[in-house]
Formats: sequence, structure tokens, C-alpha cells
Amino acid sequence: MKLIKVQASRPYDILIEKGSIFDVSRFIPDVFAPPRKICVITDSTVGLQYAEGVISNLKEAGYDTFKISFPAGEHSKTITTYSSIIEALGDEGFTRGDLVLGLGGGTVGDIAGFVAGTYMRGVNYIYVPTTLLAIIDSSLGGKTGINMLGGKNLAGVFWTPSIVVVDPQVLDTLSEDSLRDGLAEALKTAIISDSGLVGAIKDRNYTYVIDRCISIKRPLVEVDEYDTGLRQLLSFGQTIGNCLEKLSSFSISHGEAIAKGLVAESRAAYQSGYSKTDVTGEITRLLSDFDFDTDINYDPEDIYRLALMDKKIRDGFVNIVVPEVIGKCAIRKIRLSDYEDYIMSAF
Repeated sequence: MKLIKVQASRPYDILIEKGSIFDVSRFIPDVFAPPRKICVITDSTVGLQYAEGVISNLKEAGYDTFKISFPAGEHSKTITTYSSIIEALGDEGFTRGDLVLGLGGGTVGDIAGFVAGTYMRGVNYIYVPTTLLAIIDSSLGGKTGINMLGGKNLAGVFWTPSIVVVDPQVLDTLSEDSLRDGLAEALKTAIISDSGLVGAIKDRNYTYVIDRCISIKRPLVEVDEYDTGLRQLLSFGQTIGNCLEKLSSFSISHGEAIAKGLVAESRAAYQSGYSKTDVTGEITRLLSDFDFDTDINYDPEDIYRLALMDKKIRDGFVNIVVPEVIGKCAIRKIRLSDYEDYIMSAF
């Protein structure tokens, strides 16, 4: 078993062990001993694969366990889904001493974490990520949220889990499309901080990719838990990528959107004069090795309109991520009055 400690305001451990998904109760800290209730929040896809085994393990350990499931997909990340889960917890007599367990990918993690962070002003939360993307991204940092009509993740809280349990064997059950979503996130991480990671990604060395991505992201999360400074490096590609997801009604997956966003934001940084070097071609070629389509077929004006809801905007300025070379990016603060020109220069 590999243990990674995350020193947030509420410190927690990430535990990585093969076969752990059906032995989750073994990793629950003693302070959360039975007869506490555990609500397993999952989606319709992951629930069919793993929920029965996870719930059986928790019940055998003495926990009063029940499941809440919602339709799989980003389109479920809504106020309606959130409110229905909150109401269901109330109906079950769920208390502040009980536990929410999120079982699934990033959408499940966002919803389950938001529920845990807001029900009765906060209950303890365990996360069991089941996709490569969730393992190397949303399992770190405590970001939670739901989408609103105006944009992605506009409602949410920072709520770190009590523990994250990662079973690398879940990767064996993922579709190629799901794995590629995770690889897009890994490639983003390589572009931001470590060009040497690219080789392991190409070799599909998932053990190393998971370990290295977490190692890169952990200090950024620890030093900037609430995402106001250095942690925003991790948003490279997401300013435009999140807009594309929304414009496509989430028919474009998160990984595909990030790939498009990486190229567009790299081009914008150079064309707007914020980057001295143009690495757009290198990023495009890197992504094409994994068959990512980096073309964007949406109106730049619509993208700019949604980009105005970006959470990096504050006090008349917005932080943008600027690639300098593959493996090194920087944050630049630009005036909001220059933001439209920056976005438009991406196309």
C-alpha cells in the first residue's frame, strides 16, 4: 500500500492499493467506527460495477449503509440532483456524525463532496475515485460543485475528504475514451511542470503517471488550498475547455475539452504577447499522438461570454496560465479590459 499525506486545513490521506475498492471499511479511521451510517453516492454506471461489493463490505463491517444513485454524466451535475440527495439524507435520518462515501468519477466526486460539505453545514466524506481522471485530479484539493445555467461549477465549496481510497485495478474496467480523458489531464500536468512525464504517459505506465501527477499537484494544493494563486496553474486549458463543455451541452468530454483548451490558450498566450515563445505546435503534436481533436467549432463570442464567469476573475483582473516551454508554465495577471482580446486571439 502507498500512502500519500495531503497537508490541507483538514489533512487527509490518499491510500493506493490494488483490490482496495471492495475492502474500503479497512481504511476508515477508527473514529468513524460502527454503528455510524454511511451513504454511498454513485452514478448509474459505476453503481452497476462496484456499488454492491462496496456496500456489502461496509455492512459486513457493521455500518448501516444505503445507496443514492443518479444518472451518469456531467448533465446530472445540477441543483436538482443535489437537492434530491440532500432531501434523501434528511429522510434517512442522516446526522453530522455519519459519513458520505463518493464512489465514482469526477462528477460523482463533485456532487458527493458538495453534499458532504453542505448537509448540516458539513459531514465527513470518503472518496473512492473510479476513473484515471478522478484519481489524478479531483481526488486532490477538495474542490466540489455543481453546474448552473451560467456556467460550470458555479456553485460549490472547498471540502476535503477524510480519506481517499484508490484502487488502481479500476483502470482495467475503463473504456478507451475514459482512459483518454485521464491521459489529457496527465498531459496537461506534464506541460505545466514535468516534460519527462510524457514518456510514461505514452507508455501507458499508469502506476508512475498516477504517482507523479499526485506528486506534482499535492504541493500546489497545500500551498494554495483555496485556489487564489499558484494552484491556478492547474487550470491551464480549463478556461476555454470548460466553456466548450458547456456550449456542447457536455457532449464534449472533459478530457477532449481540456485538449482543445490547451491548444487554444497556448495560442492566445503567444498571440497576445504574454508568452515569448510559441509552444502551440508542440502541444498540438503531443495531443495528436493520442488522437485528440483540437479543432474548435464554436463562436468565439459565445466562448468569451462564458469565460466572463471564470473563477479566476477578481477585482478587475484575471489570471491566465502561460506556457513557456513544455514542462514549465507561469501565471500572468491581466486586466479584465484586455480579456476579450486574449480570448479572441485563441482563434
